Amino acid sequence: MKYTIREAIAKDCLALSRLMTQLLNREITESIMKDRLDFVAQSPFDSLFVYEEDQIMGTFGFRIRENIEDIARYGEISVIVVDIEAKRKGVGRILMQYAEDLAIQNQCKGTWLVTGHTRINEAHKFYKELGYEDTGIRFVKNF
Repeated sequence: MKYTIREAIAKDCLALSRLMTQLLNREITESIMKDRLDFVAQSPFDSLFVYEEDQIMGTFGFRIRENIEDIARYGEISVIVVDIEAKRKGVGRILMQYAEDLAIQNQCKGTWLVTGHTRINEAHKFYKELGYEDTGIRFVKNF
């Protein structure tokens, strides 16, 4: 089937809210998703893309990160989600490859992402199959 990967736009918010609800296991309304898309539009660093066949079946966020430790740039996959009905059909692999290609186009040394402990059985295995290594733990302090 023919697909398109393109930057997300306002009319995508309903589909994006459905995807983000699946990822986060809590309701992300269309209004909340519009706010998130507005946030991305204001950012000089962030982009949000959609994978579309007849409908939107996946999304991923991308940003360029500067890494002081080795004086290099990395492409960060800030979020990635494939609709539950489209899983195991290659959509995730296509999105990851697209993100890696974006990183290469932007002279990045590699790509990285952060994933939660609850996704160990499915997502972690997928990332490892694609050649990603577990290199650490993220610590967060909310205010």
